[in-house]
Amino acid sequence: VLINFCMAAKQYEKHGNVTTSMALVCFFHFWYIFDALWNEDAILSTMDVLHEGFGFMLAFGDIVWVPFLYSLQARYLVDHPVDLPLWATLGILILQTIGYVIFRGSNSTKNEFRRDPNSPASKRLTTLTTDSGRKLIISGWWGMCRHPNYLGDLLMALSWCLPCGFGSILPYYYIIYFTILLVHREKRDSESCKRKHGKAYGRWYPGISYVLLCA
Repeated sequence: VLINFCMAAKQYEKHGNVTTSMALVCFFHFWYIFDALWNEDAILSTMDVLHEGFGFMLAFGDIVWVPFLYSLQARYLVDHPVDLPLWATLGILILQTIGYVIFRGSNSTKNEFRRDPNSPASKRLTTLTTDSGRKLIISGWWGMCRHPNYLGDLLMALSWCLPCGFGSILPYYYIIYFTILLVHREKRDSESCKRKHGKAYGRWYPGISYVLLCA
């Protein structure tokens, strides 16, 4: 976030104004970080924490990779300012909002169910009991596609790149990289779930034919 704000200041110094595209990128990234901190307890139930563990990959990613990657759009806009028309600004805002609603809604549902499966919100969910006694959520966002949280994340990632226009593929590196990462993670996650949940996962998996797109 601080790097982005520095890029916005540099754009103002260089061009005399901060463009709508720069303002969108800075706001989207600020909101993403604010949401992560506000819902910090939900991060503890993510695959990164539960299965990856803390090591070189996570340390390098948080200290080096994420700051570089997330500030790429703002850095691009310093030298290639883009003035978005009103319709484009509104369209990108709508895309970001849709992605956030799916991302936060699905992750909050999953975290609430893991934290307290007997809460009023959790009891309203339809579940499938596995051979080991665990339960799979098969309603709401999780009944529409296998990974609604990934879908929401990808829609937000795309909305971060679109303000840069189409003059270069460089600002779209994030959405390209992120798509590859999540497709690979989906395969690992599915294999892990098959081992963990056995036949029950086999009954649920074919019924949800959409991996990322919601039906």
